[in-house]
Amino acid sequence: MPKHAYLAASASERWLACPPSAKLCAEAEEQGSPYAQQGSDAHALCQFLLERALGHACRDPTEDLTWYDEEMRECAEAYCAFVMEQIEEAKKLCPDPLVCVEQTLDFSKWVEHGFGTGDCVIVADDLLQIVDFKYGEGHLVTAAGESGTGNTQLSCYALGAIDTFGDLYDIRRVKLTIFQPRRNNMDSYETTKEALLDWAENILAPIARLAYNGEGEFRAGDHCRFCRVKATCRARAEYAMELAKYDFAEAPTLSVDEVAAILPIIDTLVSWAETVKEYALGQALSGVMYPGFKVVEGKSSRQYTDEAAVAKVVADAGYDPYEKKLLGITAMTKQLGKKTFDTLLKGLIRKPQGKPVLVPNSDKRPEYSTAKTDFMEDQENE
Repeated sequence: MPKHAYLAASASERWLACPPSAKLCAEAEEQGSPYAQQGSDAHALCQFLLERALGHACRDPTEDLTWYDEEMRECAEAYCAFVMEQIEEAKKLCPDPLVCVEQTLDFSKWVEHGFGTGDCVIVADDLLQIVDFKYGEGHLVTAAGESGTGNTQLSCYALGAIDTFGDLYDIRRVKLTIFQPRRNNMDSYETTKEALLDWAENILAPIARLAYNGEGEFRAGDHCRFCRVKATCRARAEYAMELAKYDFAEAPTLSVDEVAAILPIIDTLVSWAETVKEYALGQALSGVMYPGFKVVEGKSSRQYTDEAAVAKVVADAGYDPYEKKLLGITAMTKQLGKKTFDTLLKGLIRKPQGKPVLVPNSDKRPEYSTAKTDFMEDQENE
């Protein structure tokens, strides 16, 4: 198996934290995901819109996209508009900034066989900018990354851009930007070329050598979320079980401080447990026998065998077999088109207050206010 599969920039957060995971993941069978295809479709649409905005001849891929819908179009258009704004800003630094769309970037100077594809690379005198489009909404991605020293994927892309275009432009600053519209997340992190190169030489390159050779120590953490062997990884299991060994006080109920100490680890424990259960079910269905367990048929709901036949029988009996239901906002927008939707239904759309969620203080969303909820409850009780 070629070792170049080990060290993808998109997985750098994981293999930098847990070097030997690179080899295990390369040897593990890749499982397809509908979310991956959805992301690919969104990126294809982004590329088309941006290339067209730049005046390049390109084919509209819409009819080939499996997951295309109005939301994807809106997200891609927002991304295109954002990038064009960044290009205009770059023109203030030099009249002819270089703009590369879906650019292959080679950072093998620091990482063996290291390469990746940058969604948009803008190179100008003084400033190099890497803009990365994230269509997923399950995980909030930050430009600073988990370590706070720059998102490792984008940092690798920036290194590739510096190595390729550094002689053409006087780059001194590097700006990494995550554009994640479905999370309302546009996050940027700025560093210097000197600091980035120092990170590459003293952190990235040494760890990449370990990962390339399958060496180093296994280490579990948040970076496990996309690991292909996370269900059976011993280090992750030991990490989860260690988290579960919280030393409680003798009081019969937990204190506020104890609950606060538990909250940060709950998601990790639940994620690990669900991963193991899903893996075990898949293995059991393929014939693996787990002592004390068996596979049974889960609960199901009744279904019509022939909806047209059911409708005819009920109608012939004198009843109406159908119910009328107003289209949802997404379906209505798709039917009318966004402009017509906004014109016709202006003033008829509201966005209620979201359900409260408990998150760490590091979350960028404003703190939930109970004032409005309390007022509404008081009005209902009067």
